[in-house]
Amino acid sequence: MSQQFDVLVIGGGPGGYVAAIRAAQLGFKVACCESNPYADPKGQPRLGGTCLNVGCIPSKALLHTSHLFEEAGHSFADQGITVGTPKIDVAKMIARKANIVTQLTQGIAGLFKKNKVTFLAGHGSFVGQGAAGWQVQVGEETVEAKQVIIATGSTARHLPNVPVDNEIVCDNIGALEMGTVPKSLAVIGAGVIGLEMGSVWRRLGAQVTVLEAMPDFLAAADQDVAKEAQKIFTKQGLAFNFGVKIGDIKVSKKGVSIAYTDKDGKAQKLEADRLVVSIGRIPNTQGLGADKVGLKLNERGMVEVDGHCKTNLPGVWAIGDVVRGPMLAHKAMEEGVAVAEIMAGQAGHINFDLIPWVIYTDPEIAWVGKTEQQLKAEGVAYKAGKIPFMANGRALGAGNAQGFVKMLADANSDRILGVHIIGPNASELIGEAVVAMEFGAASEDLARICHAHPTLSEVVHEAALACDKRPLHF
Repeated sequence: MSQQFDVLVIGGGPGGYVAAIRAAQLGFKVACCESNPYADPKGQPRLGGTCLNVGCIPSKALLHTSHLFEEAGHSFADQGITVGTPKIDVAKMIARKANIVTQLTQGIAGLFKKNKVTFLAGHGSFVGQGAAGWQVQVGEETVEAKQVIIATGSTARHLPNVPVDNEIVCDNIGALEMGTVPKSLAVIGAGVIGLEMGSVWRRLGAQVTVLEAMPDFLAAADQDVAKEAQKIFTKQGLAFNFGVKIGDIKVSKKGVSIAYTDKDGKAQKLEADRLVVSIGRIPNTQGLGADKVGLKLNERGMVEVDGHCKTNLPGVWAIGDVVRGPMLAHKAMEEGVAVAEIMAGQAGHINFDLIPWVIYTDPEIAWVGKTEQQLKAEGVAYKAGKIPFMANGRALGAGNAQGFVKMLADANSDRILGVHIIGPNASELIGEAVVAMEFGAASEDLARICHAHPTLSEVVHEAALACDKRPLHF
């Protein structure tokens, strides 16, 4: 007799493990299977998916360490602190990152035990339907579940004919595991991963050159933010080339040689010790057995779902990177919770218009809602309030006053339409904007709320005041 469950979650990443825990909290008998490509050194299965093992969490650990290293080498002296020339122990930095990952992955295993979620080690693949529900092959056994949540995530997209060995040519995995600081690093792709990993190794001493096919920098962000970011990152030492077309890439034990055509059509060549390829991600649907059960996939290989994450099959759902929408861990988590609650007869709400975006560079970049260029294209009448961090006492005291907060509000109703931040702690500050917009706040609402002084949040307050042309400190 195969094991039987009310709910089987295929995939143990942020969306999957959260969906499993929430479903268990709602009274379902739940199992979560994970094929475990990120086994620990002892070969034990680990949960957390890409985000926890080779994505969000380890990258933030390296970003923090490299930020402290740069602070010690370039900013301490301005505050009267003398420490000498800092040195980086890369092996120790990588080990610290690994310990954080281990601690959190073990924490998820503990949460599964606490919530009585059964963990099944093995790749999940649909077989068909049985008397008790959907039959899914997990490792060597077949389990049955009344409902299935597909949360298989995504993997890095690679360049054709350029094998990734994660030694010389790296994707996100190799970029987090370099044993030494390369003298020169090439990054193909100026997206989130490219900017964050480029920033890490640039701070530690690498000469970093970023090649981007798009003609503009951070096209998805507000243009004011993108322009400010490019100016700051260039000043920091990142070299950018936009509108390029990648040609032949030759790899040797010593490094890489990248032939490309620049924006003017001229042939160029870039030599580097290492290459990081960060050109997007592709959904993990291979080996899912979609064809065996008639599960619909789109032309990009994503599982087709409706606005509530339902697939074309009854009782089968899909969430996270494997479906439409931004490939963000917090979006996957929200979908996981929503699906579990819908299965339990609750509302299960997700507002896809208010999913915040964050880039953990220095300064950080975060935004939610519409950009100014989107509002112009849609013909929406709006007003804007923009306040720089240099007008904020807390930012100046911390020695980090780059960037600004920009708020966009409807010209007639004053309802907040978008908030865009580049500056210190933007990842935390954007939360206030998300809450305000979720409850339909006007800029006047934020302008009338008392913000503690001195805090960085006062810049958000001033931006709200500026929408009405009445800022108090700028």
